[in-house]
Amino acid sequence: MLYIVLIPLLLACIIPFISKMKHKLHTGIPVLLIPAAVFLYFIRFIGTGFEPVRQSYDWIPSLGINFDFYLDGLSLLFVLLISGIGTLVVLYSIYYLDRNERLGHFYVYLLMFMSAMLGVVLSDNIFVLYTFWELTSISSFLLIGYWHFKEKSRYGALKSMLITIFGGLSMFGGFILLSVMTGTSSIQIMISNSEVIMNSPYMPLALGFILLGAFTKSAQFPFHIWLPDAMEAPTPVSAYLHSATMVKAGLFLVARFSPIFADYEWFFIIVSIAGIITLCWGSYMAVHQTDLKAILAFSTISQLGMIMAMLGFGTEVAIFAAVFHILCHATFKGSLFMVAGIVDHETGTRDIRKLGGLMTFMPMTAALAFFGTFSMAGIPLPFLNGFYSKELFFESTLELPADASAVANFLVEAIPYLAVFGSIFTFVYSLYFLFGTFAGKKQTGQLPKQPHEAPFGMLIAPLILVLGVILIGLFPNAFNGTFIAHAAEAVAGTTIVKEITFWHGFESTAFQMSLAVVAIGAVLVSTRRKWSKVYSFVPGQRSVNNIYDSIIAKLDSWSGNITRFYMTGSLRLYIAIILSTILLVTLGFMLATDGFTIDFSNLASVTATEVAVVLVIVAAAIGTIFAKQNLGAILIAGVVGYGVSLLFVIYRAPDLALTQLVVETVSVALFLLCFYHLPNLDNNKEPASTRLTNGIVSIGFGALMTLIGISAHSSDWFGTISDYFLETSHSLGGGDNVVNVILVDMRGLDTLFEITVLGIAALAIYSLIKLKSNKGAK
Repeated sequence: MLYIVLIPLLLACIIPFISKMKHKLHTGIPVLLIPAAVFLYFIRFIGTGFEPVRQSYDWIPSLGINFDFYLDGLSLLFVLLISGIGTLVVLYSIYYLDRNERLGHFYVYLLMFMSAMLGVVLSDNIFVLYTFWELTSISSFLLIGYWHFKEKSRYGALKSMLITIFGGLSMFGGFILLSVMTGTSSIQIMISNSEVIMNSPYMPLALGFILLGAFTKSAQFPFHIWLPDAMEAPTPVSAYLHSATMVKAGLFLVARFSPIFADYEWFFIIVSIAGIITLCWGSYMAVHQTDLKAILAFSTISQLGMIMAMLGFGTEVAIFAAVFHILCHATFKGSLFMVAGIVDHETGTRDIRKLGGLMTFMPMTAALAFFGTFSMAGIPLPFLNGFYSKELFFESTLELPADASAVANFLVEAIPYLAVFGSIFTFVYSLYFLFGTFAGKKQTGQLPKQPHEAPFGMLIAPLILVLGVILIGLFPNAFNGTFIAHAAEAVAGTTIVKEITFWHGFESTAFQMSLAVVAIGAVLVSTRRKWSKVYSFVPGQRSVNNIYDSIIAKLDSWSGNITRFYMTGSLRLYIAIILSTILLVTLGFMLATDGFTIDFSNLASVTATEVAVVLVIVAAAIGTIFAKQNLGAILIAGVVGYGVSLLFVIYRAPDLALTQLVVETVSVALFLLCFYHLPNLDNNKEPASTRLTNGIVSIGFGALMTLIGISAHSSDWFGTISDYFLETSHSLGGGDNVVNVILVDMRGLDTLFEITVLGIAALAIYSLIKLKSNKGAK
C-alpha cells in the first residue's frame, strides 16, 4: 500500500513536463489515469467477506516510526471517496480550467493532496498519520490560493492553513500523550489497550488535544470560519476538498479513535455539543448567503456538524448513520459544487441575486441540481439517498441512552429538538439554492454572459455523482452489507446489523420529524423575505470572523513591534542577543540539573611547551580586543588559530593540525580580501555601557563553554564512542586513519549534505553578485 499512497505524489514530479504540452493535450487527461487506477485497485476489496489488511514498511524503527498501513472498512470507505471523487474532479477540471491556466501547478498540488489524504486514512502509525495530516494542510493551502493574484484567495488560503495547522499541532500533542501512555505508536494496539488509556490521568488532556485537531479540520464551530473563505479556490478544488476529502479528515479522526474514547462521558458531551451547534449554526447561516458556493460552504459546515454529532452519540444506529451519511453527503454535495461551478462558468456570476430562471437555458444542469438539493434537503422520496441517512439521524437522536450526569441527560432531551431545528434550515437553504438559481424571474440583463447549457463533458462528473445519489437511494442495502456495514463495524468495534428501509409507517417518530421539517421548512421558504431581517440581529455585526481578524491584526502588530525592537541592523546586537540567550538558557538548565562536574583527577601531565603555546594563544586572543588597526587585528587573530594548530601537532593529531592550518590560512586570506570593507576599529567611539555589555557577554559565554567542556570530560554519563570507531574503522570503512574514515564513511551522508549546503550557498552568492552587477549595468 505504500506505493499506492505515494504514487500520486511521485507522479506529480513529472506533471511540469507534461504541462508543457498542454496546448496539444490538456494536462488533466493523463492525470485522470492516476486516481482512476487507485480507485480500481481498492474497489476489489468491496464484498461481504472483507477482512482488514495490514502492511508495514521500515522507516525509523529505532523510534518505533514505520509506514504501517491498515485497511479496514472505515479506511476503505474514505479511500474510495478520495480516489473515486478525485477521478471525477480531475475529469470535471479538464473542461472547467482553461489551457492558459497554470495547469502544471494545479495538478501537482492536487496529486500532492491526494497522496496526503490517502496516507491519513491508511496510516496505523500516529506519527506517520500526523505527517500526512500536515501535508494535507500545506497542499490545501496551495490549492485554495491557486489564484494567488486575488487577495481573497490569499486570505482564504492563509486562514485555512493557520487554523488547521494550529489544530494539527494540538493533535500531535495528543498523539504523544497516547504514545507515552501505551508505549506504542500503533493505533490498533492503542485500541486494544484502551483500558490503559482510560485509566491514565492524562487521558482527558489527550482527548482534548485530539478533538481540537479534528474540530479545526472538519470546520466545527467556532473553527468553521476558514471553510467559507476557502471557496475562493477553483470549483474543482471546492468539490474535492469540501465534499469528500479534507473536511472529512476530522470526521475520520474521531471515528478512528472512537473505540478508545466512546465510553468516556465527556466524549459524548463535547463531540455531541460541537456537532449539534455546528449543524444548527451552519444551516441557519447558509440561508443568509448570496454566493452559490458560500451557500454550499455553510451547508457543508452544517452537514459536517450532523455527522460529528452522530459520532459523538456513539450508539450503533448513530455510528451506522454517520458512516452512511459520509457516503451520501459526498455524492450530493460533490454534484452541487460542480453545478455551482457550471453556473458560474456559463453565466459569469455566482450571485444568486442576479440569477433566476436558468432552467430554461440550462435544463440538464437544473435537473442535476434538483436531485442534489432534494437529497440534501431530505425530501421523502425513495430514490434520494439523503432521505435515508437523515431518517437514520433522527432515529439516532431518539435512541440516546439516559445517563447519570445532569449535563448528559439534558443533551439527551434537547438534541432531538435541535436536530429538527437544524434540519428545517437545511430544507430552507436547499430550496433557496435550487429555486433561487433555476426558477423564478429571468434576469439575463444582469448577467455578465448570456447563459447557455454547459458542454456535455462538464456535465459527466456531476451526472455520475447524481446517479450515485439515485442508485444508493434505490438500492441502499446493496451498498450496506458489502460496504457500509464494514465501515460502521470498524468504528463501533462490533458487528452492526442494520436494514435500510424507506417506509416505517406514520407512527414512526423519525418520519413525523421529517414531516415537521418539510412542513415548517416550506412555510419558511415561502416567507423568507419577511423573516430574513432576523439576520440583522443574529448574528448582526458579531461574528467569529471579526474575532479571528482582530487576533491576527494584533499578532501582526505585536510581532512587528518586537521585530523592530531588535532588528536594528547592528551585527553586534544580533550576536549579543544570540549568545546571551544561549548563556542564560544553558546556564539555567545546567544549574537546575546539577550538570556541571569538575574532576581533574584523570588528566595527563602538562609540559612547558604546552603551557607556552597556550599563553601565546591567550595573549593573542586578548590582544585582538585592544588592537586599533584592522590589519593588526587580523594578524593577531591568525596567531590564535595557528597556536591551536601547534597544540594539535603536540597532541599527535596531524590531520586536525593540517585542517586547522588550511582553515586559518583561508580565513586570514578572506579577511585580507575584505580588508577595504571592514569597519575601522576605534574602541573610543563605543560608549562605556556597550563595552561593558560586550565584556559581560563574551566572558560569560566563554566561561560557560569552558565549564561545559570540563564537565563533558569529567562526567561519565555516557560511554565513549571512540572505542567503537577504533574497532570498526578498518572492518567497516576499510581504513586505519580513523579521522578520515569517520568523515568519509561513518558520517559520509552528513558530509555530503554539508557539501550540498556549501554548493547552495555558493550559488546564492553568485546570484546576488550577478543581480547587483545587472542593476549596476542598468
